[in-house]
Amino acid sequence: MPASATSAMPRRRSSSSPTTPSSSRRPRRRRSSTTDRRSCATPAAIAGLDIEAGSVRAGAAGAAMSIAASAGPEAGAPAILAEALTKRYGPVTALRDLSLEIRHGEVLGLLGPNGSGKTTFIRMLAGYLAPTRGRLRICGLDVVRDALPARRRLGYVPEAAPVYGHMRVREFLAFMGRLRGLSPAELGGAVDRVVERLALGAVAHKPTRALSRGYRQRVALAQALIHEPQIVVLDEPTNGLDPRQIIEVRELVRSLAGTHTVVMSSHILAEVAKTADRVAVLLDGRLLGVRAVADTPDLEDWFLSLA
Repeated sequence: MPASATSAMPRRRSSSSPTTPSSSRRPRRRRSSTTDRRSCATPAAIAGLDIEAGSVRAGAAGAAMSIAASAGPEAGAPAILAEALTKRYGPVTALRDLSLEIRHGEVLGLLGPNGSGKTTFIRMLAGYLAPTRGRLRICGLDVVRDALPARRRLGYVPEAAPVYGHMRVREFLAFMGRLRGLSPAELGGAVDRVVERLALGAVAHKPTRALSRGYRQRVALAQALIHEPQIVVLDEPTNGLDPRQIIEVRELVRSLAGTHTVVMSSHILAEVAKTADRVAVLLDGRLLGVRAVADTPDLEDWFLSLA
């Protein structure tokens, strides 16, 4: 039979196959989630985002803006749990067998020199990096398997404050709120709330490029809080600030304690001692020790004994 005749023939349907068009197939059921309201309550539907160094990339696809959580947090789960966490870049091991539990409502300071593994751990928390080995959970959710629902519980401020210079402060915060999945009914109140909490009223209508570095850091923290996350992660939040701005950021971080879990990295011992409830020391990718600040009269001696 000629090829043209073959291609023109109608395709035979199998007697066992339904004749219903493919568009009428039953949609896949989404898995529901349960929530432990006492520890890691699920916020309003929020998109998982990649936000760093002034770039914003909507995580996964646009449908992720409204996707339901694929798994609920475990009842009584800690805010953050790392188990034998390891990250390798070829022959280089940036983080080695880190095991750490971070409690709800505490401020944990990650202390160590540059290259100690602090930023690697923070980027794994934020969803930028996947562990080579081990597990990392946020409110009982695996950051790899349950990436989107885990990110919805987290606000992230990288070292370079992610703000858009051409946008005014309120405009930028509203933009970030929409990306986080806030509805139009929620958006105005959310922006008002973070503007008041971060004392941004005096600059709310100014372009972010016209702000001092201290105010830009406040705006970066405001965007991290716009969706009311349970966990806030700050990478070197006082780096490059003048003494007055450092004090302001320190007070802002302390104001989050109790209502949020805060993880902040720093290479400055005195700054961590004045801000954190507990200190975790990293060196060459290894966790050397964890101490409560209140139980350690001389953190400097303790740090030197570890290093």
